[in-house]
Amino acid sequence: MRNDTLIAKLNWFYSLELEQVDLYTAQSKATEDIYLSKALARIAVIEQQHVDNMAAEIKRVGGEPNILGDVIAPIVGKAFGTLTGALGPQMLLKANITLEEKAMKDYKDLLLRVGNDPRLFAVLWDNLLDEDFHTAWFANKLKELADL
Repeated sequence: MRNDTLIAKLNWFYSLELEQVDLYTAQSKATEDIYLSKALARIAVIEQQHVDNMAAEIKRVGGEPNILGDVIAPIVGKAFGTLTGALGPQMLLKANITLEEKAMKDYKDLLLRVGNDPRLFAVLWDNLLDEDFHTAWFANKLKELADL
């Protein structure tokens, strides 16, 4: 993969992860379910680690994190988080599952294309697994709410 293409892909993830931080933080504040609120706040912390990882990798391969992502992604995340938080726990969880599934697909696609960069490969795998764990937690919580 060409370096400029790689930097563009990493910036896509940088923006996505920034959006997720603000999404989950806003949802955490919008929900009245204390367990869900605490889980969303914790997931936001993990997503911030992803932001930091992506920024470091972008710089390591010779790029700079996208300034546009720094501005737009948090606005979108906060707005979407506030909206989904107001729609209730089931809709919030369904929206999050959809977002996480998209992130996982994109991580898998990039993993197949990064070549033999062991550090980047490890970062992408770590982030992919976290997204998978988040999806599983959201799905489990959704099932739990449906069973009530």
